[in-house]
Amino acid sequence: MIPSELLSLLPDLATFARVVETGNFSTAARLLGTTPSTVSRQMQRLERALGTRLLERSTRSIRLTESGTQVYRHCQNMVEAATDAVDVAGHLSEQVRGQVSISAPIAYAKSVVHPLMDGFLRAHPQVGVQLLFDDGEIDPVRDPVDLALRMTSAPPQGLVARRLGTVRWMTCASFAYLSEHGMPDHPQALRQHNCLYIGDHAGDNRWTFHRGDQAHTVEVGGRYIVNDVETRREAALAGWGIASLPEFAVADALREGELVQVLREWSFEPRAYSGPVWLLYPQNRFLPLKVRAMIDWLMAHRQGGS
Repeated sequence: MIPSELLSLLPDLATFARVVETGNFSTAARLLGTTPSTVSRQMQRLERALGTRLLERSTRSIRLTESGTQVYRHCQNMVEAATDAVDVAGHLSEQVRGQVSISAPIAYAKSVVHPLMDGFLRAHPQVGVQLLFDDGEIDPVRDPVDLALRMTSAPPQGLVARRLGTVRWMTCASFAYLSEHGMPDHPQALRQHNCLYIGDHAGDNRWTFHRGDQAHTVEVGGRYIVNDVETRREAALAGWGIASLPEFAVADALREGELVQVLREWSFEPRAYSGPVWLLYPQNRFLPLKVRAMIDWLMAHRQGGS
């Protein structure tokens, strides 16, 4: 194959790599800003040029052929080399500019990430930020984001994972509510209180507490059930009961004395949305300066308990 023919195939080879990574034409097309039919034509053209079948297609999925597997390995190297070339150029220019996108769980994005963006934008006037609120398992390789924050005890393989902190939960209430109804001294005492719980799933009103080798589970009840962290916090501030809330959402209110931690000597075990928080990004040798700047900023301002 002469050089001019090879150069014309480079876009199709890069598209092929994206198709394999995403597992279907539609997702690849969306990430590439084109249509599934265009991607399909590129794959047909590439197979004709290489004289081999790369993909086995069905109505729901694609599968690599033996030839496709070999070609994909080289395509990966090609895309990584191109990425490194662009990243090196960015480093050499010594200019932090462009847009960086970051995905984070909704409540964590509101309470932790968003407050950090004012300082970051002021520190980097030529950088824009796209903050995506998403409780799904966003993958910065598969999805169109530079960085993803995820709560998990086991970060996924194949990505760089840097720990930002730990999400812990607690029970708390307003001083006014506790003055009127009393401070519970044991988890079972919560049966006599109005409690604000999530209510998304059966069992959300079964709260479990630990202290040393003791464990107590109590079925709570209350007049207000709400599955939004910020709203549940506001309800607690308004005196509607004892709420289960992540520590990051109530830190300011606790510090200002607007809320009081209940059952301080017991640790509250949430059903979900807790544990280590990881900053995830692809294993590129060279990261764009805008992405590196965001990583450094988040790590410098990470929450306690990491």
